[in-house]
Order: sequence, then C-alpha cells, then structure tokens
Amino acid sequence: MIEEETLVLDLKTKSKQAQAFEVLVNTYKERLYWQIRSIVLNHADADDVLQNTFIKVYKNIDGFKGDSKLFSWMYRIATNEALNFIKQRAKMQGVSDTDYQDKLVSNLEADVYFEGDEIQLQLQKAIATLPEKQKLVFNMKYFQELKYEEISEILNTSVGGLKASYHLAVKKLEQYLKED
Repeated sequence: MIEEETLVLDLKTKSKQAQAFEVLVNTYKERLYWQIRSIVLNHADADDVLQNTFIKVYKNIDGFKGDSKLFSWMYRIATNEALNFIKQRAKMQGVSDTDYQDKLVSNLEADVYFEGDEIQLQLQKAIATLPEKQKLVFNMKYFQELKYEEISEILNTSVGGLKASYHLAVKKLEQYLKED
C-alpha cells in the first residue's frame, strides 16, 4: 500500500493527481461507504453521499494540512456529508431529523441491500433512538471497529468523552432492546 504522505503529495501534484485519486478511492471507498451507510441506512443514498464525499475530498485536497491522518480527514467529511444529507432530506419532507431517521429504519425491511435479520433490524431501530453523538460513536466503535484515538481525531473530541458516550449508548441500547 502507498504511504499516506506520498499519496497526499501525489494528490496535490497535477500530473499525478488522477492516478493518486484512483488509488485513494480504491483504498478508502469501502470503509467510507459503511460509515455513511451506518448514518443514512439506505444503499442508494450511501452511494450518493460517498460520491459527494470524494468530490469534496478532490476539491479540497489542497487545503489538507496533514494535522490529522488523511483517513481521519476523509472520515470527518463523509460523516458531515451524511449528517447534512439527513438534515436536508428531513427538511425537504418537513419532518424532524429524528422522524426522518425513524422512517429510514422502518424502510430497512424493504431495502434489498439490507442483509440483516430481525435482530439486526431491532438493533438499527434502537440505534436510531440515540442522540447523534452517541449514535456516531457507537457506529464507529461497534461496526467500524475504530479505536477511540481514531474516533477522537475524526470527531475532534477527547478519548474520555468518547468512552463515556459509547458506554451511555450501550446502556441505552440494552435498555431499549430489553423493553422491545
């Protein structure tokens, strides 16, 4: 695999940019897709948001200073794009973000790309009830298997705060699933 510093330099060099961007997409598309999918829940929407994420990365790569890892920077963009997508869709439908999320969860059963069983569906319904930050932290830790340090870099939050958010999320999910 190409070194991150080399990839960033190639992305910023016009003569190498197209090839470097192809490497970037092939390297990170699956991980970013699943992060986005954990927020928007729908395959087609996740594909659209992923495409928008890579467009933003391409347009803004010159502004990447290297203060964080390239992956963390892209993950932050993907997360923000997904959250903005949810907000825009909710606004277009004249409902709250939470109501829109509830609708997405209820649509999971009809989504041919959703491979989960009834337990997975119940878990998604439970996750949809969490506050936004807890939902993000839980998805990144549980589904994406990111380390707290990586999540801290992506969300620009302390590791201690993330651990507390994750713990609270797990407790709320356990409670929701017991009641259901």
